[in-house]
Amino acid sequence: MFRPQKFSLPPLRRSLSARLLLLTIFFVMLAEVLIYAPSVSNFRLTWLHDRLASADLAILALEAAPDENLSADLKSELLGRVDAFAVVLTRADRRLLLYTQPPPPVEITVDLRQNSLMGGISDAFGTLARQGDGVMRVIGESPQNPAMVVEVVLNEAQLRAEMFGYSRNILLLSIVISVFTATLLYLALQWLMVRPMRRITEGITEFSRDPQNAATGVEPSTRDDEIGVAQSVLFEMQSDLRTSLKQQERLAALGSAVSKINHDLRGILSTAVLMSDRLSALDSPEVKRISGPLIQSIDRAINLCTRTLNFVRDEGPELHRSRFRLTELIDEVATDLSVLDEGQAAVNSAAPTFANDIPGEVVVEADRDQLYRVFANLTRNASQVGAHAICIKTGTDRSDNKFLVIDVSDDGPGMVKSAREGLFKAFAGSARKGGTGLGLVIVRDVMRTHGGEIELLSSDDTGTTFRLTLPRPN
Repeated sequence: MFRPQKFSLPPLRRSLSARLLLLTIFFVMLAEVLIYAPSVSNFRLTWLHDRLASADLAILALEAAPDENLSADLKSELLGRVDAFAVVLTRADRRLLLYTQPPPPVEITVDLRQNSLMGGISDAFGTLARQGDGVMRVIGESPQNPAMVVEVVLNEAQLRAEMFGYSRNILLLSIVISVFTATLLYLALQWLMVRPMRRITEGITEFSRDPQNAATGVEPSTRDDEIGVAQSVLFEMQSDLRTSLKQQERLAALGSAVSKINHDLRGILSTAVLMSDRLSALDSPEVKRISGPLIQSIDRAINLCTRTLNFVRDEGPELHRSRFRLTELIDEVATDLSVLDEGQAAVNSAAPTFANDIPGEVVVEADRDQLYRVFANLTRNASQVGAHAICIKTGTDRSDNKFLVIDVSDDGPGMVKSAREGLFKAFAGSARKGGTGLGLVIVRDVMRTHGGEIELLSSDDTGTTFRLTLPRPN
């Protein structure tokens, strides 16, 4: 039997909660990176548009001055407010220049009139990647009059410094958001998933240590989500397993009891064989008619004592295959059934009529005694529930034509629902009071050992039909 190790929770670094926490932080940071790219691009464009607006206001002072002449100090002050080397305003009729000295050579030109999302992102990362005090010329429409064009020549280093400051703020904010979100998600998952999963794991471990103790195991849940369904299914599985274990104990006790009485029962049956042999020696047609089936029945009873042990020990029946005509076996089953019913005339008012519709040329390769048990169990069950007619015939062959199909039908009252649900389960599929339900279990085991199968085709108030399949002999 499986002996599980003592259950212990994993350390925090390897726990499901810690992994979920780290994954949440990682995914939030990844989402922030995806957000950061267009965000820093937008910050750069906003900064440049602000410089253009400031430059537009500064150039208006030049336009308002008499003869467009300003002192050098005023020009320096205006350019200082813009943080530019020079400002140019292009109108339809003229061009205004504001500078104190010729600006340094331009290294980068940015035209804000031509802008795209991916281009802006690429330019933003290009600005962050460059080093030094590069000179930038920015071209854009005047905020006051779109018909005019404003140009600003400035140092790119200031833009880069402010972009780095913005990036640091975004990073700090992302870290705070990711940690806060991961913590909330960690607590939620801890409450919704991790704690219930731990209880389920503990319950399964306790149940595996002592499955027959009703106080251990997973408890049913009122939750209607997936974890609740898992708990309910595990609870039902535990109940079914406990029931199965109890049946296994009963079967083990039955096997022990059968093994103890098997020797004595074989001795009793051997005495019955001797008495039957003496009866068969009498010169009486009636005695001779009865003694033959009686001797065969006692021989089968002796074999059944030994083979019952195989079923209790969960061993398949040992087969002794031979070739024989199936119709002869069915006639033997019908004869024995009629003799049995005559002996129970006080119980049954009349023996059922028996129809053997198996063609004479049908030959099977099987264990004759085991196959006899199959048909004897099926026909005896039908007779005991009150069937008046039993018919055994060949059914429609399978498409591969490798199997022989045999239908066993009766006109009995049919099987109750509980018997159909536990049809091939030991102690659960009996349709009559006092039955053990082992008959059909034995029939199925015999058929499967032969490589065949049995199934219930129909069962209602008009009768019951079982279908048997057997491999055709090579």
